[in-house]
Amino acid sequence: MKGTSSQLINDLEKRTRQLISWAESLQSMDESALNRKEEEGRWSVLECLEHLNRYGDFYLPEIQSRMEAAAKIPSAQFKSSRLGEYFADSMIAKEKLNAMKTFKSMNPMGSSLTIATLNKFIEQQHQMLRLLHNARSVNLSKVKTSISISKLIKLRLGDTFRVVIYHNERHRLQADKVLANTSLREVAN
Repeated sequence: MKGTSSQLINDLEKRTRQLISWAESLQSMDESALNRKEEEGRWSVLECLEHLNRYGDFYLPEIQSRMEAAAKIPSAQFKSSRLGEYFADSMIAKEKLNAMKTFKSMNPMGSSLTIATLNKFIEQQHQMLRLLHNARSVNLSKVKTSISISKLIKLRLGDTFRVVIYHNERHRLQADKVLANTSLREVAN
């Protein structure tokens, strides 16, 4: 990805606002519906969100601390690194999602989840919007963040934002499919 830093941030803010709107629409749903699964061994909507919350628990403080320590010298342009581009591309939501293994610590399967999971997700997305706003004052290519799978690997801040937000969108699509399939099953019964 190559373009202006402003274009990137604008796009990511738009995506995050859409995630907030989507998540807020779930607040009117019954908790049991949000815990329903298509089939055993698959995630419910709340498990999808808990998975994202766990990643948010790592990335949001990581991004914030790296930005706070960075020089306040923005750059007009942003260019992904090869590794950043690879990770971001692997997270982009596609119509037919390819299954990916998740780390045990990030797997919410079997967790007892409540509406608090949804509320936490919404708050994390608002925090992401604040970070994106503040990112306008730093260099998205020079500020580097650790990634959740290894503190030794660093991504450019712009790539980290892309990976996290695309990952959120990916699981939103997964949650939408769960909602559609469990609703259809209810209608059939």
